[in-house]
Amino acid sequence: MDIFDAIGGRRSVRKYKPDAVTDEIIAELVDAAHWAPSWANLQCVRYVVVRDKSVRENLLEAMTPKNPARDAITNAPVIVAFVGKIDASGYKGGQPFDDKRWYIFDVGMAMQNFCLAAHAKGLGTVIVGAFDYKIAGKALNVPEGYQVVAFTPLGYPDGEAKAPARKEISELLFQDRM
Repeated sequence: MDIFDAIGGRRSVRKYKPDAVTDEIIAELVDAAHWAPSWANLQCVRYVVVRDKSVRENLLEAMTPKNPARDAITNAPVIVAFVGKIDASGYKGGQPFDDKRWYIFDVGMAMQNFCLAAHAKGLGTVIVGAFDYKIAGKALNVPEGYQVVAFTPLGYPDGEAKAPARKEISELLFQDRM
């Protein structure tokens, strides 16, 4: 699949078929994710694959009650959590480079690679970010110094997700100054 087709065709999928996603496919997607750029090539992103029903229920407890991805977390064959090492990315000589949380940026780039690779394989994802990271971290047994940044259900789409309206490029693109 052409990269521009993957970018333009990927959708947030919230309904999944029950078909299993193999460990081999997940390993391919994580391989794609781990090739994303990262601060000083520290590769601070970790991936937690969730199939266990009780862990899923604990992740649901972390989500906001009206989150539209709740059903997907319950019904998708797999959930993948993206976890960042807090004091690695964005640090130089053991000190923060600036006040940005670069590990979140690194996780975002890895997650985008993962989602595009999933789409290229005929799989669906939806990025879930509205949740309590402390509850999610506890559910996933995330150690001190790491934080759950986002997670996604992963599976074969059940139906076709529609493309949302996009703003015109002329509203977004500026030359020299905004």
